[in-house]
Amino acid sequence: MNSILNVYRKAPFWTTFILIMLKMTLFRQFTFDGVQVGRLLSDAAAVLVLLCVLELITTSRWKTLVMGVCNAILSFILFACSVYFSFFGSIPTYTALHGLGQVGQVKDSVESAIELKFYVLFLDLAILLVLYLLSFWSKGDKSASRPAAKPVYVGVALMIAIGASFFYIRSDLDIPNELVQAERLGVLNYQVATAMKEKNENDLIKHGSASETRQALEQLENSFYGSAVEAGTPNYYGVAKGKNVIVIQLESFQNLMIGLKVNGQEVTPVLNDLIANGSFYFPKTFQQIGQGNTSDAEFISNTGIYPTGSIAMSKGYGDREIPSMPRLLAEHNYVSNTFHVNDVTFWDRDKLYPALGFDKYYDRPSFKDDKFNGFGASDGEMYRVGLEKLTELHNQGKPFYAQFISTSSHHPFWVKADFLNIKLPTELSGTQMGHYVTAINYTDKALGEFIEQLKEKGIWEDTILVAYGDHFGLQIKENDSDWIEEVLGVKYDDQASRFNIPLLIHVPGVEGKTMEGVAGQVDMMPTVANLLGISLKEEDHTVFGKDLLNTKKNVIGMRYYMPTGSFFNDDIMFVPGKGFEDGTAIDLKTLEPVKDFSKYRADYDYVLELMKLSDEYMKLLPKR
Repeated sequence: MNSILNVYRKAPFWTTFILIMLKMTLFRQFTFDGVQVGRLLSDAAAVLVLLCVLELITTSRWKTLVMGVCNAILSFILFACSVYFSFFGSIPTYTALHGLGQVGQVKDSVESAIELKFYVLFLDLAILLVLYLLSFWSKGDKSASRPAAKPVYVGVALMIAIGASFFYIRSDLDIPNELVQAERLGVLNYQVATAMKEKNENDLIKHGSASETRQALEQLENSFYGSAVEAGTPNYYGVAKGKNVIVIQLESFQNLMIGLKVNGQEVTPVLNDLIANGSFYFPKTFQQIGQGNTSDAEFISNTGIYPTGSIAMSKGYGDREIPSMPRLLAEHNYVSNTFHVNDVTFWDRDKLYPALGFDKYYDRPSFKDDKFNGFGASDGEMYRVGLEKLTELHNQGKPFYAQFISTSSHHPFWVKADFLNIKLPTELSGTQMGHYVTAINYTDKALGEFIEQLKEKGIWEDTILVAYGDHFGLQIKENDSDWIEEVLGVKYDDQASRFNIPLLIHVPGVEGKTMEGVAGQVDMMPTVANLLGISLKEEDHTVFGKDLLNTKKNVIGMRYYMPTGSFFNDDIMFVPGKGFEDGTAIDLKTLEPVKDFSKYRADYDYVLELMKLSDEYMKLLPKR
């Protein structure tokens, strides 16, 4: 055992290099399901840069300790990236550090994403620590002498490693697919590439303006969709003019649950009834969130703007004055309130809500904690408080815009017995799917009770209700698509079905219908504005989505959970490879692969440019 420790003491540089490269190999196996030996050269170059710098700046006495600490830090980074990938399906960048403060709030979800195999990344550290302690206790700490490396050789190695890393980064810098880029560059060089791309983008727009970006957007839309505009008033324009608006953001809510029966019981009877009785229903709606997850969904639905994907919008842009539905409706004398049972500082909502122009928010102190889950109060308690506040506004004759952020169906979906409302079949008991079904069922039930109370207060007939899912809920590793098809009897795709969320809009006195075109969260704001009789063009209000009631063709982009350049149109879901030609496509009706998708090249180019302009627009907005 001492011989192993002595080898490490005599050659800490090379021993550390070998150990870290073994971990890089394991990390690639965990995340990319395979190891391309040629790609490990990029990892090796990045690791050598780091170790050479440490070798040059550390005295001989401290080299073993410094190399050990470096090994430990990189081990933790690879472990964290493995857990992150397990949950989100993407490789985190340094910008994800902004979200570290939120980990404690979702520790149950984080713990569920940890797999035992990830701990192998710490195995060498544990062995070395044990050997060191045994050696220290038995003979004292007799550090073996080691020859000092000649700085000139290390310097040359450093220059070669930097050159190699720069070559790899420059070669793959323009790949829009973040996952492909990360696989090719490795986790360390990928961070450098991300920083370089961010700097390049910021340099390009630093002399621009929001008005120029708006003009570029108009030109893009005209060239892609055509400049012809149908004469006359848009469909359904102003049919809900002056009505209240209640927006319900349903946590982790997949469209899979709509219309589903388990043991003969409807999982979502309330939403099913709303759809069957005249609501506008958009079954091909897809999530478009970025790093901010639920808070990003709030941002998109209120603005019609894409999240950047590189940082939660609440954290990166909470200091801006963002054009939004609350700000737009304030000009029409609406009062805007938002309700969330967690602390308002979670995901910096205390900055997001003022940026969006909400008049007031109600967070944790406003609710009685019935300890539904880790977030605290149940949806039922949230709606109880919300009803009180909205009734006051209604009685004062003030039109309102109210946003409710549900949390009762948050991962890991454990519902206490007191709140259960559905009996699971044996094959679902104890599974994540079973927990998910019970949580979704409670969420639906609480919404139904809220609607009945709105009717009793005389508010329902004077209110538009918008209900939509913020993002997916079911994790791939616990819900194999074949198993889902077996137990639920529905066809399921790991991406197209998982990212498919419900969107429905109930308008009093208006007979809605099911709309089969593709939709995204970015389309919600312009659609509601049309119903309220507010012309975004006349208001000089910029959005990057479409009014779904007046759109014959739609293409929406998605990133973060899928690579940049991914899109949904009325026919397919497309995911790029290194570019368009080596991408893949799924038919949204059959969920079967589409071999020839060449005719959709224009859609790919459009989405890349659209999201680029959206990013520019956000970065150019003035700070408050």
